[in-house]
Amino acid sequence: MGSNVTGQIEAKSKINENGRIVIPALIREQMGLKAGETLFMTVDGDVLRLESHRARVRRVQESMRKHISPGRSLADELIAERREEARREMEEGLG
Repeated sequence: MGSNVTGQIEAKSKINENGRIVIPALIREQMGLKAGETLFMTVDGDVLRLESHRARVRRVQESMRKHISPGRSLADELIAERREEARREMEEGLG
């Protein structure tokens, strides 16, 4: 196990008879992985990429940020929409 020129950790692991591989402790520590955690796998050509759930959520959030103007809160907009729906339902129920 070692680091390459870009500072990335590199390690080798073998696939056992059941198709399982061991992720070395240093890599698990760097990625913050715990036993039982879900990993997402992506195959790009002949490269297998492993991504933690946490990392995937962060990546998706970052990719969505470029589509949302600064200062805009989608959560606040959703809450406002739900409140407006509830208000209309109350008025319809009373009317």
